[in-house]
Amino acid sequence: MMWRNGPDGFGLVSRALHWGMAVLIVVLFSLGLRISSMQPDLSTLWLFGLHKTLGLTLLVLVLLRLVWHRISPPPRPMASGWQVKAAKAGHLGLYLLMLVIPLSGWVASSATGIDTLFADRWVVLPIAPVSASLEATAFAVHGIATKLLMALLTLHVLAALQHEMAGQGTLTRMLRGRR
Repeated sequence: MMWRNGPDGFGLVSRALHWGMAVLIVVLFSLGLRISSMQPDLSTLWLFGLHKTLGLTLLVLVLLRLVWHRISPPPRPMASGWQVKAAKAGHLGLYLLMLVIPLSGWVASSATGIDTLFADRWVVLPIAPVSASLEATAFAVHGIATKLLMALLTLHVLAALQHEMAGQGTLTRMLRGRR
């Protein structure tokens, strides 16, 4: 079992982070859609708390993944030419959005003046002052960035499927670690 990335394959750590984050993003998006149309009350407050906890968890995983890529760089791309440039731009966009979304949610939650709890237990330090205008702006950024992430993830999945069907083994490499 290969923990680290090699020149031609993804190690177990990269694959676990990739697929774990993918599942978490789908859960967060689904939960976010549900709570966006709700008014917080005592019976639904736990859903808002769950969304915040999972969002902060995703932020930590993104940061861990960025550190891991410095320790164990990803394998070389299987495509060539413009596809490599498009993939690099797409991955940069994904990482930026995966940072912006939880940070903007944290700012918005902090700006409400209500304590943000992690796992319904620990108070998360606020990173913004209490401000109705900052709250509205941060929630707007959170929503727009989420829509952009969903669009970019759709392109990411379609590109992976297209490369797999072309026989390049891109998806297989992310599932098994090698082609």
